[in-house]
Amino acid sequence: MNDSNQPQGIISLAILAMGGEGGGVLADWLVDLAEQNGHWAQTTSVPGVAQRTGATIYYIEMYPQSASPSGQMPVMALSPFPGEVDIVLASELMEAGRALQRGLVDPHKTTFIASSHRVYSMTERTAMGDGRVDEAKLLAGAQAAARLFISADFAKLAEQTGSLIAPALYGALAASQRLPFSRAQFEATIERSGVGVKTSLKAFAAGFDAAMQVLQPSTSSVADATPVALPLHRQVGPKLQALAQSLEGAFAPAAHQVIASGLTRMADYQDVAYASLYARRLQEMAGALASSNTVTSLAEEILREGARHLALWMSYEDTVRVADLKTRRSRFARVSQEVSLSEKQLIDIHEFMHPRLEEIADTLPAGLGRWLLGSRTARAVVGRFTQKGRVVQTSSLRGFLLLYGVASLRRIRPVSLRYQTEQQRIEAWWANAMNLLPGHTDLALEVLRGQQLVKGYGDTHARGWRHFEKLMTTLPRLQQLPDAANRLSALRKAALADDSGQALDQAVQQLAPA
Repeated sequence: MNDSNQPQGIISLAILAMGGEGGGVLADWLVDLAEQNGHWAQTTSVPGVAQRTGATIYYIEMYPQSASPSGQMPVMALSPFPGEVDIVLASELMEAGRALQRGLVDPHKTTFIASSHRVYSMTERTAMGDGRVDEAKLLAGAQAAARLFISADFAKLAEQTGSLIAPALYGALAASQRLPFSRAQFEATIERSGVGVKTSLKAFAAGFDAAMQVLQPSTSSVADATPVALPLHRQVGPKLQALAQSLEGAFAPAAHQVIASGLTRMADYQDVAYASLYARRLQEMAGALASSNTVTSLAEEILREGARHLALWMSYEDTVRVADLKTRRSRFARVSQEVSLSEKQLIDIHEFMHPRLEEIADTLPAGLGRWLLGSRTARAVVGRFTQKGRVVQTSSLRGFLLLYGVASLRRIRPVSLRYQTEQQRIEAWWANAMNLLPGHTDLALEVLRGQQLVKGYGDTHARGWRHFEKLMTTLPRLQQLPDAANRLSALRKAALADDSGQALDQAVQQLAPA
């Protein structure tokens, strides 16, 4: 143990954890660890109503009894003070960011231990676009802000050992040697708790080893080992081999992974014939791009973005897709794993669904769907059954068969009203981008990215489609401007800024008149 790394006098620790992660247990372990090994200790907690599951700050102070005057106890603080915390533990990367924001981490003082996994906040989940916080920036900020920074996916380690994340963080703390206690003393605290000892010790060991790899990285591993990318036809199944080979020569290797994912997604969404339609559209893009004098880097970006956004739009969400995903075996396995279902337990899964009349009409054959939407009597009759939502228990035979029946309508999807509507919209969008490629390559790229607005279903989809239409109506004006691509990009970002459309309306009004 390196005594030069030990804080003098009172040792302060802050734990930032969310509900259900064992933050309180970890705080109790630290108090017990200190008290059983010649220290005074105190813990307090400050619960918070966070955007996820109620993040809490646990604050611990410990002080060696040998340093206390005879018969006297130290007076300890009730909450952490910015810049004066020796050790900070964060159970998730956003919590690490919150610790930095509060000033709890000091570059001259603090050992910072954080899990690198993410639990996305509501603002990140509900954003119109990609609202996720940049993880790389969070990690870089944590590295720069701390005296010593230890980070690993401790949540994954805990899951692999069948435990909570708290024991894994506890193991990382032991490996840091920032507390004047041995590994055996740390483990003895877990054993004294008497609850979940076996799995907690496994998680502790996994966290300890992960932290040691950060502190003492192995030099035996081969540096800069770059995996060899597989050819496009090797990245898909046997039924898609011919399609993949037809695209392989027309697209740079940098786009192969995206194209392979797109082909697989189309076949999974509908069938191989639908994947063929996807491939034909990609070939059209490759041909249009070949006739333009586009620099290689921009051409590769267009191919990747075009393949990605085309796949996303062609796999639009409808009632059939939702029912299909909710009845897959993989989903039941994932939910069971998330709740740590044992062989002696049963699980019930309830789906809260509220299909609108428009979704019902979209699922029907085109002619019947249009009749339903246009008939006042039919709308009134069907509307009685769609006014309230329904709860479908997919873990029951009746609920499963109900959604399985809806999912089986995939066979008639190509004749449905929604399919015809979406294909017409896709064709118009794709034609716009292809026509712009020869002379307005940058603008064509932004048109392809405009698909980002068209997503979801129900009100979300309708709102996004209105915003997308508004963007496309500006194209004739934008083509006359020298910075058309930048302006369209700004309009797209304005549309993603809020779901009301006010930011987009203001941005459109600021465009120069035609």
